[in-house]
Amino acid sequence: MLNLSAVIEQHARRRPDAEAVVCGATRLTYAQLNGWASQIANALAASGIRRGDHVALLCPNLPYFPAIYFGILKAGATVVPLNVLLKPREIAYHLRDSDAKAMFCFQGTAELPMADAAKAAVAVVPACKQLIVLPHPTIPMDPALVDGSEVIPLSRFLGAQPATFETVATAPDDTAIILYTSGTTGQPKGAELTHFNMVVNGMCSAELCAASHDDLGRHATAVTLPLFHATAQTAQMIAYFHLGGTLVLLPRFDPAALLAAMPAERITHWIGVPTMYWTLLKHAREQNIDVSTVATLRLAVSGGAPMPVELMRDFEKTFGVRIVEGYGLSETSPVATFNHVDRPSKPGTVGQPLFAVDIKIVDDNDDPVETGKPGEVVIRGHNVMKGYYKQPEATAEAMRNGWFHTGDIGTLDEDGYLSIVDRKKDMILRGGFNVYPRELEEIMLTHPGVSLVAVVGVPDARLGEEVKAFVVKKPGVDVTEEALRTWCQEQFAAYKYPRLFEFRTELPTTATGKILKRELRGPGRAQL
Repeated sequence: MLNLSAVIEQHARRRPDAEAVVCGATRLTYAQLNGWASQIANALAASGIRRGDHVALLCPNLPYFPAIYFGILKAGATVVPLNVLLKPREIAYHLRDSDAKAMFCFQGTAELPMADAAKAAVAVVPACKQLIVLPHPTIPMDPALVDGSEVIPLSRFLGAQPATFETVATAPDDTAIILYTSGTTGQPKGAELTHFNMVVNGMCSAELCAASHDDLGRHATAVTLPLFHATAQTAQMIAYFHLGGTLVLLPRFDPAALLAAMPAERITHWIGVPTMYWTLLKHAREQNIDVSTVATLRLAVSGGAPMPVELMRDFEKTFGVRIVEGYGLSETSPVATFNHVDRPSKPGTVGQPLFAVDIKIVDDNDDPVETGKPGEVVIRGHNVMKGYYKQPEATAEAMRNGWFHTGDIGTLDEDGYLSIVDRKKDMILRGGFNVYPRELEEIMLTHPGVSLVAVVGVPDARLGEEVKAFVVKKPGVDVTEEALRTWCQEQFAAYKYPRLFEFRTELPTTATGKILKRELRGPGRAQL
């Protein structure tokens, strides 16, 4: 048996009074977190959820997330974490594609009415029979929201469930998590990550951060990346629960809140994307923050996008904290390489392969390229996913010759350090979030005023890339940039809708009619 929930159960036995989760005024010990997860598991079992069933979770960085996450796992079910910014159409797609039988959803706020979006999605996905709404701590729940047998408040769902539960025996190769990602084309795909994938990657992540069981109780990680994201789940939540450390949850990234939390909670570790480092540095300088207040911070980790070398040096000089970079994908649980803390980093690289993970660089024929030459990054090891859920052809394509093909272009130097050169195809990396042009293009073509559209990434000093749409209008239809942007905001999550538009009478194409996106991008982005 191997069940990922063991990472909290071991400390509920060994150190029950140690703090597991801190979020604002809420402080949960390991005993309390495990007890809450057991209540969730009991309620799921009573509602008919069995081993192997899929349960969706739509929640920001709040104590609900880890409690429900591990409760689902205890019940033997599979967690399907969803991006909190998704619109009803997008949520419905994920529920339908994942075959989710139930869904937990945070109530949300007036600005982000998550439960309303989830209810609209569940209404068109009959297989998802239950929507359990998690209350906002300060906003009363609208009675109309739960007016229906398919929508249940958390209090009613839990009832008087006991805080003990015999964890369902799961096999190492059972799917623990389905993380939705995408190739550079088509709809998002669900990467199936096993209990073995997640446990081993979490343990390796803990080791990489120079944390050990000899230092129990002295580790606290500030979680500003969303927990629905692979990095925060594995390299923070699972890694630090494995160590018996503390998760300090921040529902959203705010530089002032993060800098205040560091001394207050004695933060030792933080992971952010480069734009977060840029924002934190800018805030500290503008507000004349005394950077000595972050003295407890022992390690900062950057991922999600290449860290500019000058930004890294500026941050390290200002805060006196080392930044190490890593690399991975949802399909690799996610950590694949890391700049190890026990040896010098190589700025501009994302480090060396993880324990028992192999990396190589190949050409279009899957033949290895010379050291230092660019090619596609391929990976094999304990961290590689089981496959894409219900997509055997996509799985076979990605796993050719026993190696996972990342779609990223990189180089390996003589010491085995990996550098990421560019994306193989058209994916846009906006502020650490992946944006997939084809999804946007297909939906934008449903607009009555759009005849043809091409979405590309263009250079942006703050976000790395910004989303730009080149649009050909339908004859006789007048559509403005402002109106189209507003329409896109209603269709897409906030991180992915186009901010920039350019109207053209035609788009450049090849002889076979394919749009030449490299001509639309212009200078500043490598062409493949």
